[in-house]
Amino acid sequence: MAGILEVCADSMESALAAEKGGADRIELCGNLVIGGTTPSQALFEKIRKETSLKIRVLLRPRFGDFCYSQNEYEILKEEVKLFWRLGADGIVIGCLNPDGSLNMEQMQGLIAEAEDMDVALHRAFDVSRDALEALEQAISLGCRTILTSGQKNSAWEGREFLAKLQQESRGRIEILAGSGIKPEIIDQLHEETGIASYHMSGKVVVESKMTFRREGVNMGLPGFSEYEIWQSSVEKIKEARKIVDQF
Repeated sequence: MAGILEVCADSMESALAAEKGGADRIELCGNLVIGGTTPSQALFEKIRKETSLKIRVLLRPRFGDFCYSQNEYEILKEEVKLFWRLGADGIVIGCLNPDGSLNMEQMQGLIAEAEDMDVALHRAFDVSRDALEALEQAISLGCRTILTSGQKNSAWEGREFLAKLQQESRGRIEILAGSGIKPEIIDQLHEETGIASYHMSGKVVVESKMTFRREGVNMGLPGFSEYEIWQSSVEKIKEARKIVDQF
């Protein structure tokens, strides 16, 4: 299987870096710092216009768990329709029941709206109660991909279970290793798991251009500076591309 490199991008600058670095596709989201939420239509359209990247769109209406109310589910359905009309190559979704099982009814409803787009199950998989059951359910739903860290905080920590998932998948679905993916660990992860598809942000911290800075005023989560910008690095993506191309 040829190696796949996906970059998670939440800005125009990161998308451009992904293309320059040689990524196969991006997972487009907003607010990557909180795990990603649904991106704006304007951002999608700008990236579609300015790049030739394949774009899978993360659909997540809010920060927090993946147990969605009826209102949130209806919003998700409308977002699937929107990004299909806009020409997205795929969607990245995940819905759970309160007991931690995959919400098959909601997943089926979203996939029904996806038409010819690829469907990936995101890291809701990593907080599901029975990953092997969720694997088989994702396959039965027709999902192309499962993005997973092996139910750990990072793919490196989850490498033993990632190897099991890769074995159990038997080529029926793409296992996309994500969380904490850096060029320096990809080769060893591949050796230990057999996985050839990797998901990374390749982020670096860029200093704000602001010369005047009002200190002590937070716009969101405490502990994050308003004068640091996270962006994907062309160099990190190129380095990862060279490694993945060897698979």
